[in-house]
Amino acid sequence: MTATGVSGGAFPWGPALLFCPADRPDRYAKALERADAVILDLEDAVDPSRRTAAREALAASELDPERVIVRVNAAGTDDHDADLAALDVTPYRAVMLPKAERVADLAGLRDYDTIALCETAAGVLAAPDLARHDGVIALMWGAEDLVASIGGSSSRRPDGTYRDVARAARSAVLLAAAAAGRAAIDTVHLDIGDLDGLADEAEDAAAVGFAASACIHPSQVEVIRRAFRPSEEQLRWAQEVLAAAEEAGGGVFRFRGGMVDGPVLEHARGVLRRS
Repeated sequence: MTATGVSGGAFPWGPALLFCPADRPDRYAKALERADAVILDLEDAVDPSRRTAAREALAASELDPERVIVRVNAAGTDDHDADLAALDVTPYRAVMLPKAERVADLAGLRDYDTIALCETAAGVLAAPDLARHDGVIALMWGAEDLVASIGGSSSRRPDGTYRDVARAARSAVLLAAAAAGRAAIDTVHLDIGDLDGLADEAEDAAAVGFAASACIHPSQVEVIRRAFRPSEEQLRWAQEVLAAAEEAGGGVFRFRGGMVDGPVLEHARGVLRRS
């Protein structure tokens, strides 16, 4: 796996990354079949009493290593060290580190391509430093642990939209990733039945530059894929405006009644990348 993000190389996976509890090996292959990549979760999805069994299942699994991410437990915990010992005997080399808060947390992950999960107040503030670390290929943010870390009780308003602190964290992590040439991954939508809300959030994620969205149920995968896939109209616009730029020979030009300059052309190229 050689990708280093949107600026440093192509994102190695498609837009829909599906979590799967690592203590449910019966679901591994099915989850991978449904999604662009599977995140085998040794942390929050697994009861502490079952983590040893989860590691054994992980070590025995035989999935496509190019499409597997393993979420280990947080640095500094006994579970973290045990997770890395189990991971070492597998071919999987993409790791998600939860509650990443400082560069030192990445010290044990030198042999892995790492997604740093910024889901605490300290983690969000450290996002620029984490993103610049050599082993980090992407940042992800998390809403629920973030709000818990600052003493709150809800990341969303009654209408389902994110509260301002969550929106600020989301933007901060996205900007930190982009500034370092890394990809950014949007967090999960916990209301499985709210596919319209998921679609709105995934469409926004694609529009502002996230490379992918994580999800927790197979029914969310295609919603995310559709949101990240440009419409025929968007694709046609991108192709036509780039063709017009070639004909114009450089500089600002007029296209369909509007002005086109460098940033607009970058938007068009972004549409083509997502296609």
